[in-house]
Amino acid sequence: MTPDESLAYLYDLQRFGIKLGLQNIRALLERLDNPQAGLCCVHVAGTNGKGSVSVLLAEILRHAGCRVGLYTSPHLHCFTERVRIDGEALARDRLPYLVRQVRDASTGIPATFFEATTALALLAFRDAAVAVAVLETGMGGRFDATNVVEPALCLITPVSLDHQEHLGATLAAIAAEKAGIVKSGVPVVSGVQEPEVAAVIAAAAAAHGAPLWQAGEDYLWGGDSAAMWFRAGELELSGLHCALPGTHQLANYAQALAGAALLDQRGLPIPAEAMRRAGVSARWPGRLEWWGNPPVVLLDGAHNAAGAAALARYLAEEVRRPVRLVAGLSGQRRPEEVLDPLVAAGCSLRGLYAAPIPEGVAVPPESLVAWARQRRLPAQAFAVPETAFAAALAERDAEDVVVVAGSLYLVAAVRGLLCADAVWSLSVGEEGRRMQAEKG
Repeated sequence: MTPDESLAYLYDLQRFGIKLGLQNIRALLERLDNPQAGLCCVHVAGTNGKGSVSVLLAEILRHAGCRVGLYTSPHLHCFTERVRIDGEALARDRLPYLVRQVRDASTGIPATFFEATTALALLAFRDAAVAVAVLETGMGGRFDATNVVEPALCLITPVSLDHQEHLGATLAAIAAEKAGIVKSGVPVVSGVQEPEVAAVIAAAAAAHGAPLWQAGEDYLWGGDSAAMWFRAGELELSGLHCALPGTHQLANYAQALAGAALLDQRGLPIPAEAMRRAGVSARWPGRLEWWGNPPVVLLDGAHNAAGAAALARYLAEEVRRPVRLVAGLSGQRRPEEVLDPLVAAGCSLRGLYAAPIPEGVAVPPESLVAWARQRRLPAQAFAVPETAFAAALAERDAEDVVVVAGSLYLVAAVRGLLCADAVWSLSVGEEGRRMQAEKG
């Protein structure tokens, strides 16, 4: 089995779709001698920000001298990005060994892609003898495949409406699914929540006798990305720097710091210097990520209303430039739910360039165009992301920023062009030639 054959096997499991429940993953892990049993795990659930919090906390632990495993999803460019050890993606040549184990153990078990991938990650972390494994849920929490672990710490990032077809129609119902990761006596750190969400999480923590730290009550922060302060109990830090753009990332950094403080209290030494260095070194590609010199392209995987609201605040408060929006949505999302926050925030939208996403089920680009035209916004539909992005670049004025947002699959497609420098040859006119020269 080659690395490509290993990936083909895993992706073929997508035919089983999404199945919420723990029966399959428990049976699979039992056959693999329960690799999760010996791991010290941190479990992260939520709707928005759980990837950022996971990355920031993993960075804190790495700077503290821990060998750290990090499991996130989805990936941007390569499957192995989902499984990281000490900040490095899993080596491709490890895939055949790990996939063979998962494949052989899954005989008679209709494991889904995510279940198999979770088992693979836990095997990789056991083999690498990581000191701590940070695991991000895929969707939900209670029936998520990652919920087989017995964590040392749980974190629940802001909960908002998303995946209602699987998790429930209301915020309270979705919060109950996310809070399903809470375990008896295990500390919980909750991010900034709506009141009904906070009540659900507090009730779950109380029912399990789990100590709860809530944002704005048990830990506090303020300042800006260049000079942030943080307080939790006796821990006080000032002059922190957060390299991840956007005010919402300060909240994510604060939640990761609170998690680190709790781990330190429970016997895992984490010096303040590790907490400081993580804010500077953390990287989370495809999330408010700028490209160009000077910056002209902004990539952001804002795929739901809460994510779009964070993007809109960033554009309105910190960027303050006209926007040409390249957008594509997946699944059953309605354009107005994701794109209206951009209008409400007063972002100066000069045009919408709608594209299908490269993988999975896409919202038809024509639906995005219809949304735009109802708001008297110039809009065009394109057959592929490449042409949509090229058109936005070609039509931009000198002050415009091209924002690529929506599905992370769309962001990945455009980012692939940027990484290959191919996009600069797609832009036209004097500005395009200037950008091409600046890129070398």
